[in-house]
Amino acid sequence: MDWNIGSGRIVDPGDADASAGSVRWRAGKSLWMGGMTLVALTLGPLTFTPGAFVLFLVTTAITLCAGHSVGMHRRLIHNSFDCPKWLEYVCVYLGVLVGMAGPIGMIRQHDLRDWAQRRTHCHDYLRHGRGFWTDAWWQLHCDLQLTRGPMFQLEPALANDRCYYWMERTWMWQQLPWALLFYAIGGWSWVIWGICVRVSVSVTGHWLIGHFAHRQGPMTWEVRGAGVQGRNVPIAALFSMGESWHNNHHAFPGSARLGLLRGEADPGWWLIQRLKCCGLVWSINTPETLPPRAALHRVDRSHRSTASMHRYGDQQQGHRQQPAEGPAKVAAH
Repeated sequence: MDWNIGSGRIVDPGDADASAGSVRWRAGKSLWMGGMTLVALTLGPLTFTPGAFVLFLVTTAITLCAGHSVGMHRRLIHNSFDCPKWLEYVCVYLGVLVGMAGPIGMIRQHDLRDWAQRRTHCHDYLRHGRGFWTDAWWQLHCDLQLTRGPMFQLEPALANDRCYYWMERTWMWQQLPWALLFYAIGGWSWVIWGICVRVSVSVTGHWLIGHFAHRQGPMTWEVRGAGVQGRNVPIAALFSMGESWHNNHHAFPGSARLGLLRGEADPGWWLIQRLKCCGLVWSINTPETLPPRAALHRVDRSHRSTASMHRYGDQQQGHRQQPAEGPAKVAAH
């Protein structure tokens, strides 16, 4: 198995097929997302106030950066750094407030998609392979049922975690206490913009990044043998908290840093570095500290050299010890 491309949660019994399956409308998912979007589009303009808009900006930035990008994705899913358990819970809870799914659901969706995209053939649902509007309907309102899918096996530490079990069971309801607080402070305008507009924009934006990051955009790396290659979406780097450097993420999925080269803004990484300075984050994985990956090859020579990238990474990580033959040497072949 290729290095650090998953947690071992996806178990292939030997006959799993990532390409055959049917896309089905999922009522709960569709009504949740459709309801939030409908309220945002109809009542958002009518309830706009400067204070409500500031609330939308602040809560969106916090939940997307500390919650989805750092807590859900880089910590819980990829385990790319260590931190106190209380901090992990706080960040993952903020990720739940984004409104996409609970922590277990996010892990399942992410790991299945990663498993499928690394195979030779992959269903259009998992590769964002259909047109814009079809993909929007599929991703925001439907689920895929594979004919012969793999098994999902959560590690005991997560499967037996009561806090994550609670978040999973109540993830939609977690918006309610915040809605009540916002109503008490700012009335309905704060509820509409702090909950409905925020959830609608965050979830739709997440889909948009996934759609374009698997269809078009620059590539610095190629994972040979994978049926789907990630693409970078530079224009969305700040809005996505660094998640739009998706080609980098496909190349180094275990890295806590997604913006790898000069000029690749990565707010999630900036937050991790601040937490490290406070002593709250340690054992941070970056391309310089990960084992080599034979399938990884560099395809874009327009940026500075990979060796230069590694020297920069050494400075950022306090000259942490590198493997004898790291990703830079592999990619140079």
